[in-house]
Parts: sequence; structure tokens; C-alpha cells
Amino acid sequence: MLKSTLSFKILTLFTAIVLISFSSCQSEDDISEEDTMVTDAPDDPVVTDPVTDAVSDEEIGSFTICTDAGTNTVRETDIANPVNVGAIDDRSCYANYKESVINDTIWGVYNITHESNHIDAPNTLQPRIERSLARSQTTGVGSYARFTGTVRILEVGKTDNEGSDGTYIMQAKGKHTGGGGSPDPAICLYLAKPVYGLDADGNQVQRSFDIYREQINFRGGSGAEGRQIVFLTNVKKNNPTEIVLEVGFRQDPNDATKKIHYADAVIGGTSFNWEIPEPERGTQSGIRYGAYRVKGGRAQIRWANTTYEKEEK
Repeated sequence: MLKSTLSFKILTLFTAIVLISFSSCQSEDDISEEDTMVTDAPDDPVVTDPVTDAVSDEEIGSFTICTDAGTNTVRETDIANPVNVGAIDDRSCYANYKESVINDTIWGVYNITHESNHIDAPNTLQPRIERSLARSQTTGVGSYARFTGTVRILEVGKTDNEGSDGTYIMQAKGKHTGGGGSPDPAICLYLAKPVYGLDADGNQVQRSFDIYREQINFRGGSGAEGRQIVFLTNVKKNNPTEIVLEVGFRQDPNDATKKIHYADAVIGGTSFNWEIPEPERGTQSGIRYGAYRVKGGRAQIRWANTTYEKEEK
């Protein structure tokens, strides 16, 4: 009996030592100033379905950071009568905005590469080709900015750090009272991160994209403390996905004297509503869309059937 008890104690002590040693070897994630906390993230799905037969305008193969054709001298470089609504903001020397036609649908083409921002000071702001929309400048109940469109995601940024992967496809913008943060802050950004699978040759390729909402925790919030990333849904590569994004003010159903500032998105028919913190400080409701952020590699986003409306109350 004594021998059995002693053996049990030795086994227990050995197990504890192993667990402690294992835990001490696990390092915390290295969160940079721009990285944010991920919440409600799913396990990556295993994507092994055959490559879609749908027609694609994806650029494939190697690429350079800049091209002669893509090195615009001003941010407002655009084509005549673009099919996509909004004013262009082109800060990438890889390519300029152009359009492609697939099955009678005209698609706006937004391609950017890592380190291709030739407009801003080096190592400051991420590359982008986005379109900005006139903001709703009032905060009364019923004021809103509303964007609709169809998106196809072909490729997003890829790095050696999963936290830095991905590209923003659209964002809610708006200034606030009381100071804090950027002079023109993002309220929430919709981030597409790559999910990998095997192609016909057994190569790891981007096959679908997890869509997250990178949302502020407080007005002007940025970095790991000021923002968090919440998983929304997954969309397949090159799959036309209907999008609605509305940012505005509504009455608080629990207190008629208060308002809610909201950013409500519909992605592929599913609603993802969110209440913006500190609604009493908000002064604007704005939207931008296109392709923004690529910390490694290349991003290729397509937009079609875009519309925009706003209401001031």
C-alpha cells in the first residue's frame, strides 16, 4: 500500500513538472503597435474543393513593387467616367484603377502591392487604391451614409506573421469631438484574411477569405488596446458577393433621449450589425471602399454595381 501511494505521488509530481515546463516554453504573441486583438475567430476551414470554373481577371505570376504605368503623380488619378462611385485615392505605384468586363458586368480593378505607397513618406502609411464617398455631416436620428456593391476577392496580403495578413475591402469613417486618435479616424474596417488550400498541382494557394470587422474599443482607438478584430463570415475566392454598408444614427430603443451610432453591414445576405462606442461624440458617418493595406505580397479586389446615398437630419 505504501509503495503504491509513493508511486502515485511520484507520477503526480512528474506530470506537474512536465506541464510547468511546457507552459514556460510558450511565448506570448508579439503584438506590434498596429496589430489588434482577434476575438471569436474560427478554426481555419480545410478548403479542398476544385478551383472554380468561373471567369477571372486575376493577375498571376510574379510582380514588381512599382510599374511605370502605375506610378501616378497625384492621388486623384482616375479614368474618365468610372463605373464605380466615389472619388479615387490612389496611393500605389503598382497599378492605377482600371476596369474589366466579365459576362457583361463591368468591374472596377483595385490592385496594390507591399511597399508600393509612393505618395506618403516611406514606412508610414499602407498602400491603397480606395474610393471615398461624401460623408453625412449631421447626427440627428435618421442620418446615414449607405453604400452597396458587389465584391470579388482574388488575393490579399500575405506575410510571415498571421496577424499582419490580409487587406481591407471597405471601412466606416467619421470624426468625433473631444480629441484623441487620428485627425481622420477609422471607426471600423472590414478585413479579408486568406484561407489556404491545395490547387490541382498540390500548391498552397489562397482559396477563400475570412472576413473580420476591425472595430474601435473607444473613439480614436488603434493598436491592440484600441481595436479588436471580430470574425464575421467566409467568402470564396472570385465569388461575387453582395455588400451593403450603412453608417448612421438611430434612436436608442431603451432610452428615447439617446442615440445609437451604428455601422451595419450585410455580406452575402447575412447581417452584421454593430453599435459604435461613445455615440454622443460622433460627428460624421462616412464610407470608403476598394483595396487598402498589404503588408506583404499583393492584393487584388474587384467591385461592381456600386451605389451610394446619404441622408442628413
